[in-house]
Parts: sequence; C-alpha cells; structure tokens
Amino acid sequence: MLAIGHRGACGYQPENTLASFRHAAKLGCPWIELDVYFVQGRLIVIHDDDLTRTTNGTGLVMDSSFDYLRSLDAGHGEQIPTLQEVLDVVDTCMNINVELKGPGTAEPVSELLTTVCQHNWHSDQFLISSFKHDELARADSAFRRGALFGRPSDDMIMRSKQLGAYSLNISLRLVDPDLINLAHQAGLQIYVYTVNEPQDIEQLRSWGVDGVFSDFPDRVMDNQKK
Repeated sequence: MLAIGHRGACGYQPENTLASFRHAAKLGCPWIELDVYFVQGRLIVIHDDDLTRTTNGTGLVMDSSFDYLRSLDAGHGEQIPTLQEVLDVVDTCMNINVELKGPGTAEPVSELLTTVCQHNWHSDQFLISSFKHDELARADSAFRRGALFGRPSDDMIMRSKQLGAYSLNISLRLVDPDLINLAHQAGLQIYVYTVNEPQDIEQLRSWGVDGVFSDFPDRVMDNQKK
C-alpha cells in the first residue's frame, strides 16, 4: 500500500510548500501529491481557489497576478511554489501526483512533465488527477490518470475507465471492500484520501487498498513495517 504524502507532509509543514515536500522526502516518502493552477503562464502549487486559508493574502487565485501570489506568506515564511520549483527540489527522489485544480491546467502540466521526462524523469513517476474530468481528459495520455471522486456515484468505475484512468482516487468515506474488489476487477488501482488515523490505515491495508494519501505519510510507512 503506497504512502502518498498529501500536499507534501502537511501534518508537519505548511501544505503545498517546498518545506512540506522536503519533509516528505526526509521521511522517505515514495510519493507526494500537490495541486496546481495556471496563472499568467506559470504553474503554481496551491490547493484552494481562495487565498485566505493557506496564505496571508486575500482574493481568488485566478484573479491574482503571479507577482502578488509570489509575495504572499504560505506559512512559516514559505512562498507559494511553482511546479518547476517542486520538480527541482524533488529531483526524482519521489514520484508526484499532480492534481489539476484550476482551468486550463492539463496542457501546460503535460508540456512541463514531457519536458522533464526528456531529461532525468520518467513518465511512470507521475500521476495526473482531477475532480474535473473534462480537464483530466485533456492531459497527455503518456501519463497515468487518476479519476478523483468525492461524492457517491454508481458509475465511478465506468467513468474512470472511460477516462483511461490508471487509478480511482476516492474519499475515505466512500470506500468499502466491494468497491475495492470491483475496481481491481476493472484493472484499476484504488487510492484513498485523506487517511491520517492509524486504525483507518490498518483497515484499508487489510482491505487491499493500493495507496493512501496522508498528511502524516510516515504513519502509513510505519504500518507497512508491522
């Protein structure tokens, strides 16, 4: 069961910051997850569409200039990073799940990942995911796709297959053994978010889940050693 550091290791450092990604690397985490928007030609890493919760700024990400976004404190003096900066810091030591959050992100993300894969990265080191399935469908098929779902739906597996998805990424509250079995029968990996409690980690492992997103990825890795 893969340990996927949710927004880095955001139980320890401010989410989606270079400090958080560095901490995940220090823990030995094999995968990290992050969120991207495309602002003034630059891919920036932040989760909310509103700046209030995670920075000292105000307003909407998509209504802000790149310079304004970069001037903000994203926690402990950290800037909002660009995706390129994260790639430079990670430097292939962890695999990356890039979640498409803002509009028009699929093409620039695909282009950047294609470029880095011409050097020291490999396409299998990336998973592109989104709740916005129309956006996800525009991602380069050279990269694995993760179909995200946060609400109950009878056609999650069918929609994931239609997207050519590698994985079904679903909320903890939606997962059960029957869905896991159906996903596996359909050839899908099943990844569950956000899993922080040890008892939930253990239960999902016993059910055969393929990976979990956690704010404390070391808890998942510690569970594997039992």
